[in-house]
Amino acid sequence: MRFDIPVPVSFIAGLIGAEIVGNKDGAAIGINEIHKVENGDLVFVDHPKYYDTCINSAASFIIINKETDCPDGKALLITDEPFEAYLKIVNHFRPFSPSMKMISDSSSVGENTVIMPSAYIGNHVIIGDNCIIHPNVTILDHCIIGDEVVIQAGTVIGSDAFYYNKKTARPIHYKKMASCGRVIIEGCVEIGANCTIDRGVSADTIIGAGTKMDNLVHIGHDTVVGKNCLFAGQVGIAGATTIEDEVVLWGQVGVSKTLTIGKGAVVYAQSGVKDSIEGGKVYFGSPVEDAREKMKEFVWIKRIPQLWEKVMGKK
Repeated sequence: MRFDIPVPVSFIAGLIGAEIVGNKDGAAIGINEIHKVENGDLVFVDHPKYYDTCINSAASFIIINKETDCPDGKALLITDEPFEAYLKIVNHFRPFSPSMKMISDSSSVGENTVIMPSAYIGNHVIIGDNCIIHPNVTILDHCIIGDEVVIQAGTVIGSDAFYYNKKTARPIHYKKMASCGRVIIEGCVEIGANCTIDRGVSADTIIGAGTKMDNLVHIGHDTVVGKNCLFAGQVGIAGATTIEDEVVLWGQVGVSKTLTIGKGAVVYAQSGVKDSIEGGKVYFGSPVEDAREKMKEFVWIKRIPQLWEKVMGKK
């Protein structure tokens, strides 16, 4: 999430009740997760396992629950509960603001775009030219839709990320991490009926130009889909995944989180992708393997009864 204007780190510290160590005169341009941070960003960390990663990342301001060495030019904001501090910052700079109109007054719709009855357009949404938004589509706050985009009935763009902080108190419970990111859909994308595309937790979920999706496709938070991809029905992609250009995922393919599918890869139906895979190849199975090798394996599996009869016959 980008702030409207740079915010002095002293203000942030006061907002969350933190002590500043290091650069007390800096200004933050936004808040982000560790895998998305840029120079000038805030990031939070509350586990020793990730202290060094966060402190040595591109982030300029680190909300942390322990004083430690601070690189020159950066600042630590020390507070007992970094996760709660994150929530306070998000709720301050991007509070929930209900819109009771079908198209919010703060949103903009481009020329020759058709918004059909019962579609809902939330706050600060930007929709480009020559789009068709079918009935019962929901586009939630701060999302951006490019030119010549078609969204079929019942699809939801910009729902909250499925992202929770697991608390160890008994009984164990899950505390929601507030979503302040966006969904950005580039030009000439077509999205089928009853699809769901979650907003980023603090960054953006992006659908590249020319990509086409069938019905009942789910895209998780912070996922970046490349240009001219093709997703068949019931594809599910978890959060923070990178799908490069021209990838084809056939029906009911499941893709795990934080991995990369290379350019031009094709994954056959009902396969499961659990790790990053190279582009330019065809895959099948769960977990996926080279499709040709997997087909050979199936041939041998079918021969097992015959081989067994031969072995038993010799005895």
